[in-house]
Amino acid sequence: MIEISGHKYSFPKILTLGFLLMIMAGTTLLSLPVATRPGLETSFMTALFTSTSATCVTGLTLVNTAEHWSFFGQVVIALLMEVGGLGFMTFAVMMSLMIRRRMRMSTRLLTQEALNLDHLSQLNVVYLIIKLSLIIQLIGSVFLFVAFYPEYGWRRGLWYSIFHAISAFCNAGFDLFGNSMANYAADPYVLCVLIVLIIAGSFGFLVWKDLLGYHQYHHLSLHTQLALRTGAFLMLLSVLVYFLTEHNLSQLSGQLSAPQRALNTVFMAITPRTAGLITFPYNKLSAAGLSFTIILMFIGGTPGSTAGGVKTTTIGLLAIQSIATLRGQKDMEFAHRRFTQENIYRALTLLFVALVILLIAIFLLIETQALPKHDSLSYVVFEAVAAFGTTGISLGITPQLNFIGQVIIMILMFIGRVGIYTVMFSIFNARPKTKSYRYPEESVLIG
Repeated sequence: MIEISGHKYSFPKILTLGFLLMIMAGTTLLSLPVATRPGLETSFMTALFTSTSATCVTGLTLVNTAEHWSFFGQVVIALLMEVGGLGFMTFAVMMSLMIRRRMRMSTRLLTQEALNLDHLSQLNVVYLIIKLSLIIQLIGSVFLFVAFYPEYGWRRGLWYSIFHAISAFCNAGFDLFGNSMANYAADPYVLCVLIVLIIAGSFGFLVWKDLLGYHQYHHLSLHTQLALRTGAFLMLLSVLVYFLTEHNLSQLSGQLSAPQRALNTVFMAITPRTAGLITFPYNKLSAAGLSFTIILMFIGGTPGSTAGGVKTTTIGLLAIQSIATLRGQKDMEFAHRRFTQENIYRALTLLFVALVILLIAIFLLIETQALPKHDSLSYVVFEAVAAFGTTGISLGITPQLNFIGQVIIMILMFIGRVGIYTVMFSIFNARPKTKSYRYPEESVLIG
């Protein structure tokens, strides 16, 4: 608990309020006339929606980012993506380090909560987050500048390089081209640079810490092993499924060669889990492809990363638990270790609450929005999961949402980025209580 002006606030509530303050600050800046291109106006809801989407590194927008926002507005969006992607507590710690001020225990505990750390000894990962993030984005910007400079010149090319390096690494999904990365569908160089940036951002900083320290300790934590194996499995599965459902993107055979379509399939297998950058409209996908994309967006990336969704480790843990249960095994084993019962309970709760939130949101969207007559349920489910997974891929209905629809999507983006547990604990003011008694156990029929 942290006491502010005589009032005590839990760590989850502080984190939730911190993200809300960031969103409101971004809304204020985007509402300024200087943030909009001459001749255009920005409503409060447009500024609020864009600020929420950028802070929650989602990428869903009501207006075209390239055409609506001025350079100032684009800089604000880039800063919101950076702070939202790495977490505002990371920047608070960075400021403490810059002024060489010793962090209070409350700040250390709050940072631990924000970065999903198990114990305070892992706080040195903050140094890694800051250094690694800046280095990766800087290198990514340099590589992108090589491609953008000949086409846009040094000023515009440099800004495009920085903006899209931030967007890709933070898995934010914003672009300055107006059609995401469709202009570069035939450019393997740009797509490969973006793929590396997206994967680097979705790894999770604890995973990076383990990998960079492997040469010294020759050991990977259980979290890292589960995250890497689940992520690799999902990536390979995604490539295989998209090749089968889309027939190597046969719908683009008149525009791209077979090798180019293969690379776009790989790009498509990576981006739906949270990145949101696309090389062609997703309404060109088959029904099977769209269904699989929804599953990927729901899963998301690794905990402690810039990604959203229920996270790969949640799905990996529950998959291992299910296999163990079906085999009649009591203990769930992985990499010569057993997962704690608390891990299992949290994963099950997270999955259940996520499904409940999405079902309620989908029902409300269907009831309140003017939707396409053809396959309206698919449009709503896709949009809702894209917001919750902070993916940002859209089938095109976001700009047509009314006030209620915009609020629902913003709530989903916020929950997806801040985290279900953090938001729910803030709402219900959860405080662990130890009872002096326990009721007798009794079984019920399952399945």
